[in-house]
Amino acid sequence: MANEYRLLKHIKKHMKYRKLGNSGLQISEISFGTWLTVGYAVQKNVAFDCMKKALELGVNFIDTADIYNTGESEMAVGEFLKTINREEVIVGTKAFGPMSQHWMTQGLSLRHLRNACEASLQRLKTDYIDLYQCHRYDVDTPLEETCYAMHNLIERGYILHWGVSQWTAVQITNAVRICEKNNWRKPISNQPIYNMLNRGLEYDVMDVCATEGLGIVVYSPLSQGLLTGKYTKGNIPDDSRAAHALMNAYFPTKRMTDDFFDKIELLKQKATSWGMTMSNLALLWILNRTPITSTIIGASRIEQVEENVASLKHSLTTAQVEEIDSILDNAPVDQYTGARIGHGIIKRGY
Repeated sequence: MANEYRLLKHIKKHMKYRKLGNSGLQISEISFGTWLTVGYAVQKNVAFDCMKKALELGVNFIDTADIYNTGESEMAVGEFLKTINREEVIVGTKAFGPMSQHWMTQGLSLRHLRNACEASLQRLKTDYIDLYQCHRYDVDTPLEETCYAMHNLIERGYILHWGVSQWTAVQITNAVRICEKNNWRKPISNQPIYNMLNRGLEYDVMDVCATEGLGIVVYSPLSQGLLTGKYTKGNIPDDSRAAHALMNAYFPTKRMTDDFFDKIELLKQKATSWGMTMSNLALLWILNRTPITSTIIGASRIEQVEENVASLKHSLTTAQVEEIDSILDNAPVDQYTGARIGHGIIKRGY
């Protein structure tokens, strides 16, 4: 009992939690993701150790998807859930991508979402999914049907909340209006890509999510490791994701330009002078954006989990954020004036 109490004190001291949109869910600022790792490129015992360490450090949200290695990731997470107290973990998964060679096993139709959800529940070995997300937008299914399908899954008790991933501001707004019109349960979250190198979210999606009550849980906050500082000009570490035969399939090599490496070197110097690592800096920069609820990290080693969660021991001042943005010099700009735009920036017309 004493050890459990000390663990709770440790978690309370270092981990921080934010409300996920208009819901009662409190999500840890650092979440654990499973894409390309759990149930795929990382051995099961190592993946379990990483998830266990994450939970010990206060992470309470594990994110996966049915399409991750065609269900293998969900099955691995399901095995892990059997080793812990399910009530202490928030589980999120997604549906949309093709789960077989047959064209009917994909999309966001009422039929596929019900089938996909039931299959995910079986793989996850759980009675319910905390957060069920539309992995992409389905242009072939009426949005009203998708919204009803998610509401119906909540009514059935299969899922508790629903969200979207990589939807545009207009798509999100339309979904919310449809749900309001029909008195259906509205989406509470959006899971987009967002990091120092990919800032398209700032154009309008951040504003819409904040206005409509959707929490934002971003993926790829370290751009698959590019923002850890481990990559230098002409050098790819042997133990890195870029060098891994399985995990490098989607690696953003196109961003590895001379200009990128010059900026990273300056940011690493800033991070060191502020007493943190480059990974800490990149994660804190994201969490400094008020609409952001959490950042999803991936890990193939316990040390990566520890370093990423340790980011929360630090903080960034307004002046430091301005220094970072000055180095990055990649904030969205207005097409007419060239002035910076995005969430929190007052738009003053032409």
